Amino acid sequence: MADAKKQQRAEEVLRELAGEFMVRNSNKTSLITVTGIDYAPDGKRVTILLSVLPTERTEAALDFANRQRELFREFLKKKSRLRIIPGIRFERDKGEENRQRVTELLAGADEPGS
Repeated sequence: MADAKKQQRAEEVLRELAGEFMVRNSNKTSLITVTGIDYAPDGKRVTILLSVLPTERTEAALDFANRQRELFREFLKKKSRLRIIPGIRFERDKGEENRQRVTELLAGADEPGS
């Protein structure tokens, strides 16, 4: 049980610090939001899921984030008390993209003449 709590706390720290890092370091041409954390049970690897608006800028934002991985690791070393700084990978949150698409489709279905 304590391990699950430690992992949950580590995920919260990673989510918060990843969001702060993106705000500080992005060029502000898109809104980059951390939507999820996929933390390996051994704590050695983490995938940080991102949502980007406008969606046309998703690939550029992911390229930026992945180029900044080492800088982000240094940021984590300074800002967190994580015992192990994991290997980091940034990916698009396809689940969030699908949810947004469903919302758009449902909104269109509610319009008269649909």
